[in-house]
Amino acid sequence: MTTKPLCITEDLIHYVRAMQPEEPEILKRLGRETDDLPRATMRIGWDEGRLLMLLVKLVQARRTIEIGVFTGYSALCTAMALPGDGRILACDVSEPWTTVARRYWREANVDHKIDLRLGQALETLEGLLGSGFTGVFDMAFIDADKVNYQNYFECCLELLRPGGLIAVDNTLWYGRVIDPTFEDVDTLAIRAFNERLRTDSRVEACLTAVGDGLTLVVKKGVSA
Repeated sequence: MTTKPLCITEDLIHYVRAMQPEEPEILKRLGRETDDLPRATMRIGWDEGRLLMLLVKLVQARRTIEIGVFTGYSALCTAMALPGDGRILACDVSEPWTTVARRYWREANVDHKIDLRLGQALETLEGLLGSGFTGVFDMAFIDADKVNYQNYFECCLELLRPGGLIAVDNTLWYGRVIDPTFEDVDTLAIRAFNERLRTDSRVEACLTAVGDGLTLVVKKGVSA
């Protein structure tokens, strides 16, 4: 017998957020500043940020990758959860947005943990692979241009150690993944990514309804 699907109302979302531990003040302020920007919806919420922090601890991450920084909210969550010697390699193309991020990272005293690479993320990732960084990262968070999701995923999978975790954001894409009237390139890319991942024998994957859809992927194999 299957259970009846839960109806996610606005009130229930507010309850979920209220039941999280208190959002740190610096994240609140970064969130408020970001919410005033034209593309504020690109930022994750505290419920997803809290989950990222927990995932960092669950996989005992020390070296992580972030693709798509925006104003730095998710990277700040990750950096705050990492141990003192933890490091994030963060990829983005925007100097103005990441200038906001750098300001908050410095204030939180975690800027030394974050290596920001401005430029095309695929070039950065391929450069890492070419420099012998295969299998050395513990975790990756993908939240950038959707048409390259599969390419980012393939690079991150090579860069991750066995047992490492990839978290992929926006995999429900505002519900458009199940709406046949949406045939834009971003929606098609997300649908194709989800379908391909469902049968990928290299990983264990689970699409969750956290935020706008957060897919969690564990690389198969035995960690050294």
